[in-house]
Parts: sequence; structure tokens; C-alpha cells
Amino acid sequence: MAGAQSITTRAHVSPSQPQQEWEITMEMFDLLAQRAQVSPERPALEDLDDGTRYSYRELNAQAARFSTAANRRWHLKPGDRVAYLGHSRAEFFVMLFGCAKAGLILVPLNWRLALPELQTLMADAEPSALIYGPEFKDTAQPLIEAGVTGISLDSESGNDEANYHKALASVIPDLTPHAPRSADTPWYLLYTSGTTGRPKGVIQTYRMMEANYFNIGIPVGLNQADVLLNVLPLFHTGGINLYSSAVLMAGGCVLVSRTFDVERALSVLAERATIFFGVPAIYQAFLESPAFNPASLKRIRSWGCGGASLPVQVAKQYASHDILIRTGMGMTETGPTVFLLEEESVIKKTGSVGRPQLLVEVRVVDAQGRDVASGEAGELLVRGPGITPGYWNRPDATADSISDGGWFHSGDVARCDADGHYYIVDRWKDMFISGGENVFPAEVEKVLHEHPVIEDVAVIGVPDERWGEVGKACFTVAHDQQPPSQEDLTAFCRERLAGYKVPKTFEHLQQLPRNALGKITKQTLRNL
Repeated sequence: MAGAQSITTRAHVSPSQPQQEWEITMEMFDLLAQRAQVSPERPALEDLDDGTRYSYRELNAQAARFSTAANRRWHLKPGDRVAYLGHSRAEFFVMLFGCAKAGLILVPLNWRLALPELQTLMADAEPSALIYGPEFKDTAQPLIEAGVTGISLDSESGNDEANYHKALASVIPDLTPHAPRSADTPWYLLYTSGTTGRPKGVIQTYRMMEANYFNIGIPVGLNQADVLLNVLPLFHTGGINLYSSAVLMAGGCVLVSRTFDVERALSVLAERATIFFGVPAIYQAFLESPAFNPASLKRIRSWGCGGASLPVQVAKQYASHDILIRTGMGMTETGPTVFLLEEESVIKKTGSVGRPQLLVEVRVVDAQGRDVASGEAGELLVRGPGITPGYWNRPDATADSISDGGWFHSGDVARCDADGHYYIVDRWKDMFISGGENVFPAEVEKVLHEHPVIEDVAVIGVPDERWGEVGKACFTVAHDQQPPSQEDLTAFCRERLAGYKVPKTFEHLQQLPRNALGKITKQTLRNL
């Protein structure tokens, strides 16, 4: 969690003198070691499944043990990749900060992927070691046989080198803070879902995590007294950075849950946590649980939501219980935080992702790259210290996504209102053209969400001989409800939408395909 920041400044001394240039380099230090010095006995992490707890002193020491074991037991050198396949657990952050101390690059693997998909990621990242939880022993074996060092988190199995716990216990940690390094040094890789093609490893740096702290930690007011319940997977930027890494930078405590269990999560929120960040599917699950009791959740001072659009009716249900959920927006490539909605605007700006945060700059442009007028929709471009330097081993993809001047092309369609609040209209790639008119599926989905029987819906564009493309709506219905007919849904939409926006076909499904954060994967629907 350290790095360096280079600032180049140019100045004219006088008209007769040449332009002068100098560089001021501020090298960052080992922030975990510093945090352990500032608040050594404050609680940092707790694993809700096995009870493992670390104070900041213990977390720093354990990360130092990891660094030492990586060098002496596993013979890893700076720049090597270390893959992790396992559920969320406190040890993940030991690995993350241990990699920082050793100069290694951590590669968290999505444990929901099939073996061939994992093999594709391993071939791309080329890790020298794979740390795996005992729950994924069978999946890990063929990956290890491909030529990497296998390290098991099973506390009983393996020799000193092949067992994580034994390897760390067998070394004497060097508690000396690691040497300063560039803020843009790769720290960990997060692979995109691959729903639109070959997965890409998004490089995550020290600078990105530090920028995210300013963009999310300060507006939320994170402090040493805060306790975060983290139920998001740690192979995703949401699990790592919303708000876990920011809480650790602030000196608070992170409670790590290996899986999401509705009743346990509500219990922890009622009894221990002070802040929470979830995805819409989690907030929906809370509402549907018999254990949901708004009166017991008064200790939570800040609620956050991202990963997908929070349905307006869900936001209003919580607001009726005086629970104001702050929505925001970001991407793996942006560190992630770009936007955050202020709490006082949760009701009057429902549907907005908020305003750009402190260390981020945004533009909304048309297809020719020209800034659009206020209120008009266009592609969202983002710039700032939280932007990834690029994709692992993919200079082509990096060049396609980051233009001259450091602008990252998000692929999101956004608009900004007169008050400076932004709205994500849709994904640029999800827009389709029907009869020469642009159709944004999210607009159609919003209307269909208003239908009293429909529970969830996704609209995609499909080929049509007459119109080029037309809409197809895939939907699920609420429990024990009969799906409405094609004629009923067509009439419902025609009352609320222009004719070219009304889907031509409607398909009832038992469930919609989703990724790890609950976001609907439309490419899967296109492949049906």
C-alpha cells in the first residue's frame, strides 16, 4: 500500500529566459507499517467464519511473514504473480499487503468460473504460485499441474513449503518497512468478467488505491471507529475497495464474510457494523427476508450501493424507513470510485449516481469526441490518478480504452443535469438502432420494472430484417405470479414509450444470468 508520485512542473521565469522544468518526486512509504505504528492495537480485520482476528500490529506482522515466506520458502521474486483461488477471508488482506511488501502482484481468481476459464486466466497472468482454499482443492490441482507452485490454505495438509500456515509460521518476519516504489507499480490484477469477449487483466496500482481513499473514504467520513461488514467477493474491486481498503487506510475494522447469508448479514449489521456497501441484489434480498427489521439497523450511519442501478422503488422503500442509500458509480479501471451521491440528495435525485469526486475529472462526449450540451447523453470519459495504467499484456486494448490526454473511455452512456448530478443512461455497447433511432435498453427496462408482476427484466437488441434491430425483453415474475402475455406487455409499454422503443418480443425466464456482483450478463442472453 505504498508507492511514489511524480509531479512535473513547468514555469516561465521571464520572457527572456528559457522555459524551466523540474520534477518533484514524492515517494510513498509502507502505509500498513505506518498504520501499525500509529494504532497498533486497534482491530483491523475479523473473519466471521473462522474467527481469525488481526490488530494492525498483527496484520502488519503477518503480512511481513508472508513477504518473507514468499522469498525464502516459495522462492518468489519481485514482479512475480501470485494467484489466489478461494472464498473471501481475512488472509486475503494478509496476501494483498504481503505482496506489497515483497513487490509481488496478487491475482485474485473468480472462483465461480469453470476450470477452462480459470486456465485461460492463469495462462494470461502466468503466476509462479497458486494459493488455494481447501474448498477448491480439486479445481486447483490441474492448475498446479500446469507448472505453478501450489500452496494450500488447509491448516492440516502439506509440508512447510506447500502449506500456507506452516510456511508463514516457519519464518521470522522482517518488520522493516518495504522500500519506496513508484505509485504506478502493478500491485494486483483484477480480471474483467469477459462477458463481451476475452477477459482482460486490469492493472491495479498503489496510486489507484490511494486515490480511491480520497474519492470514497473522505465523502463517507471513514474513521477509526468505523466497522464495515464486507459481503462482496474479494476477486472484485467492490470487495477490495468498497469500502475495505479505504477503511483499513482510515484505521477502522473490516468484518469479512466468506459468503453472503441474508440473516447473518442483518444480524451483524444490527449488532456490530457502522457502515455498509452492497449491490442492488443484496438490498433486495434484505427487503424480502423475514429477518429484516429497519428499527434494528439504526447503528449503520452510512449505506452505499453500486455495481448496478438501484431500482427506484427499492431506494424509496428504504427511505420510508429512514435508510438513505447513497448510490455511486465506478469501474475496475477507475479504481473504482468516480461518482457518489450525497446523502441529502438520495430522494430528490433518485436514479442519479451523484457528482464526480475529489480526484476525478469527467466528460460526456458524442461519437466524434465532442463535449455534449448539458442534459444530453453521450459516452462518459474519466481521467485522474485512479485510472488504471492499462491491461495486462494487452497494449492493443489499453490503446483502445485510454486516449491521448489520459482519458479512459468507460463505454457508459451518461448525462448531466443542470445541478451537476450525473445519470448513467446505459452501456454504449447495449444501445441498438431500430429504424434509424437509438434505443437505450435501460430506459425500456425502467418502464417494465413498473409492471406489478415483473420482478426483473433485461432488454437486448436482436436482428430484424425490416428495422435492422428490435428489442427483446427477458423477464422474471414475482413469486406465485403468472407471467403476463405478449399482448399485455406490448400494450403496457406502448402507453409509456415511443413505438420504436417497445420490445418486439418478450420471453419469460425462471431467472436472469448474473455475474459475481449480481449484474445481469446480457451477452449470455444474446447467446440463448
